Amino acid sequence: MPGRPCEAAPQLRSPGPFTADNLRPGDSYELSHGHPILCLPTGGRGAKAASVGDGVLASDPAVQDVGVDTGFSPSSDILRAPDLAVGKIPDEPGWVHGVPPLAVEYADTGQDEADLPVKIQELLAAGTRYVWVVRLTGPRRVEIHQPGQGLRIAHPGEQLEAPGVLANPVPVEALYDRKTSREVIFRNLLQRQGYGSLEDVRAEGEIEGLRKAVVMILTARGLTVTDDLKTALANSSDLEILEAILRQAATVSSAAEILAALQG
Repeated sequence: MPGRPCEAAPQLRSPGPFTADNLRPGDSYELSHGHPILCLPTGGRGAKAASVGDGVLASDPAVQDVGVDTGFSPSSDILRAPDLAVGKIPDEPGWVHGVPPLAVEYADTGQDEADLPVKIQELLAAGTRYVWVVRLTGPRRVEIHQPGQGLRIAHPGEQLEAPGVLANPVPVEALYDRKTSREVIFRNLLQRQGYGSLEDVRAEGEIEGLRKAVVMILTARGLTVTDDLKTALANSSDLEILEAILRQAATVSSAAEILAALQG
């Protein structure tokens, strides 16, 4: 969990070593070479930032799944749950075998700095290609860890890349700033529907292209597009309104919000 205090559990250290099979989904522990690591709930800032990053990574055209606090077990004596994990995650109960190609950790007040490098090395040693540590205390920054490479640090204004995992670069700020994340999500969702940018949508016939893009983005996000909404879109011919509606389509929680905006 982002910024959660994690520490070796004294009451369980003596009887070890444990295996991943000794832990159940919902238990507040990770496992490092058979030793349990107690992980407590996150704070508000860390949770908010992680939700922002989740949306950005999940919208990338190359991403299949993003897991939040998903337990990965590359061996019987290791169980690690990155704050965000990008990769293929089975739709079934239990721990995920192996490790994700990209793991993101949010480090805030209370972070166990002793365990964090151990966790990073265990993930990299088991096959994770990139570990990003988003630092929420002090100057905002992202620490980049890769196998066989030294630590690199990216600052606001710079881009993060994960070739082979993500199709697009990620601005550092998009992992914690809601406004920046919306722009990235908007770009990614357009690309998922075959558009390189908003200009490509305009080129398809401006008004009609915008209407079509609204429906495609809502559908791609799993939201139901009703006949009433289709009618409202067909009756709207204001370019500026449709462009605003298109941007909203990337972040609204229901298609009803789009209908209300058109009718308002």
